[in-house]
Amino acid sequence: MLDSAELVAFAPSTDLDRSRAFYTDVAGLEFIEQTPFACVFRSGATTLRVTAVAEFTPQPFTVLGWAVADIRVAVAGLRDRGVEFLTFDTLPQDTDKSGPRPAG
Repeated sequence: MLDSAELVAFAPSTDLDRSRAFYTDVAGLEFIEQTPFACVFRSGATTLRVTAVAEFTPQPFTVLGWAVADIRVAVAGLRDRGVEFLTFDTLPQDTDKSGPRPAG
C-alpha cells in the first residue's frame, strides 16, 4: 500500500534555527520551509521534517543515514564543514572513523 508513496523522515530538535543552519549549510539539504513547529528539507526524493521538541534524549542507534557513493569522500567533506565524527567501542571503525575496520 505504501510502497509507491513518498517517504517522509522525522527528526527532533530543541533549536530549529540551529538545525536549519546545520541541514542547509553543513549537510547541504534543500530548505523548503520553517514554521514554529518544524523545519522541512528535501534530500533526494525524501522529505525530512525536523520537528520542534521541548526536550531531547539522544538515542543509542542511528536515526538518519544517507547512502553515499564514497564514504571517505563524504566524511572528508563533512569534516571540512566542521562535523566531528565519534568512535564507539561497540562498532568497529577504521582509523579515520569513516567505515568498518578491515578484517584481519
